[in-house]
Amino acid sequence: QVQLVESGGGLVQPGGSLRLSCAASGSIFSTITMAWHRQAPGKQRDLVASVTSGGSITYADAVKGRFTISRDNAENTVYLQMNSLKPEDTAVYYCKATRRYPWVNSWGQGTQVTVSS
Repeated sequence: QVQLVESGGGLVQPGGSLRLSCAASGSIFSTITMAWHRQAPGKQRDLVASVTSGGSITYADAVKGRFTISRDNAENTVYLQMNSLKPEDTAVYYCKATRRYPWVNSWGQGTQVTVSS
């Protein structure tokens, strides 16, 4: 399995920006779909954004136009640039790696993002 380590979370005021990073281990990063999910207290974990190995990108409606996902295959890293942050973006953000064959399904440990004045 792929080991994932997130970083970049923190406390930010409404309207501010943060960039999350997720570094992956191993040599198969370029073949994996990478995604960011988030989970607020008392709520289910939801997809925020994903990018396939071919570069196809999907965003949740709640973050379209504000968040940007990108990947750097040379650095084995996926990023989530978050702009115009709102209090409702407050959650633990998790990185996920998936691939159908051979099977890969790994989660990072999560990083807390808090949007508050």
